[in-house]
Amino acid sequence: MPAPTGAPQGGRLIDRFESGLAAPICLTWELTYACNLSCVHCLSSSGRRDPDELSTEQCKALIDEFERMQIFYVNIGGGEPTVRPDFWELVDYATAHHVGVKFSTNGVRINEQVAARLAASDYVDVQISLDGADAAVNDAVRGPGSYDTAIKALSNLAAAGFKDAKLSVVATRHNISQLDEFKAIADRYGATLRLTRLRPSGRGADVWDELHPLPEQQRELYDWLVRNGDGVLTGDSFFHLSAFGSALPGLNMCGAGRVVCLVDPVGDVYACPFAIHDRFKAGNIVTEGGFDAVWTNSALFAELREPVDGGACTKCAHYDACRGGCMAAKFFTGLPANGPDPECVQGYGEAALSLPGRTIPRPAVDHSRPVRTRGRVSLPLTVKRPPAKACNESPLG
Repeated sequence: MPAPTGAPQGGRLIDRFESGLAAPICLTWELTYACNLSCVHCLSSSGRRDPDELSTEQCKALIDEFERMQIFYVNIGGGEPTVRPDFWELVDYATAHHVGVKFSTNGVRINEQVAARLAASDYVDVQISLDGADAAVNDAVRGPGSYDTAIKALSNLAAAGFKDAKLSVVATRHNISQLDEFKAIADRYGATLRLTRLRPSGRGADVWDELHPLPEQQRELYDWLVRNGDGVLTGDSFFHLSAFGSALPGLNMCGAGRVVCLVDPVGDVYACPFAIHDRFKAGNIVTEGGFDAVWTNSALFAELREPVDGGACTKCAHYDACRGGCMAAKFFTGLPANGPDPECVQGYGEAALSLPGRTIPRPAVDHSRPVRTRGRVSLPLTVKRPPAKACNESPLG
């Protein structure tokens, strides 16, 4: 994929990535905010469908753009994307137009028939979300019955002959001790384990203080990834841990607006799936001439593609390894962009968090069904159930 005009043409790959590419190599597309679950750490505060979400025809026009831009695959999520009535129509349209699909699901619609359909496709990958290696840990975060739903989906995929499903786990304080068990579950169903970092975004802001791994667990996670990293996917989730030693597999930098972005259900484009906030909104595909126009011309993306100001972090001996950490994690904990990551393994983040005067940003829109209040969370969490009245509150109603 070509670099944009003016981008460095030689040297380290990371330098070319930091100046941005002509098209993203990791594009997340949230098809809907509708969801049958109310996960306490949901990045997009999903629950209700947005009445202004893109129509089927608008979605197909977006796929046409992806094809023209040679975006080889999209990561489809939500919400729960499979509850959109046109989900399979859009998947088929994408694959027919040379755009592969990787979609994330809680498994609610992955029955035997759907599993067989997926197994027959060479261009669709499936990621099942599970945040506990047993029902007690998982269901406290994702809701009662969600563990059984996810395991059944994995079982259906394996029985249908689907190759290499992904088991997606958000690393939390309560499941770090279960990493070997997660790997065993993935192996049992012929899947690949994918670990991602908990971010204080969306509803995750309400529970981050109680769920993000403790400092000693960060080290446990790093050591586990060093031992098992070749068989585990992490994306760019844990590059802040590289300050413990050697860099971990994956993209060890913040790719927001450079090689990564998100399109939300109403066509808003954000720099990163973990930064759904007006500060990181680059534009809208409907009002600003399409996705290519936003990706190429956005003032925000131009800003993010400028050389990084690492601030005081550049004086740290580990800066080249961790690159200052995650932009979204800093923003949603009230830390400056050129400050340390809140989970800096050298302890600088903890010190920064203790300083007075931090302002914690809140998302502009919350699609949750229940109105959540900030408060302490511990196992077992109380997860509110969907309302008895279906109407537009329940996407399965």
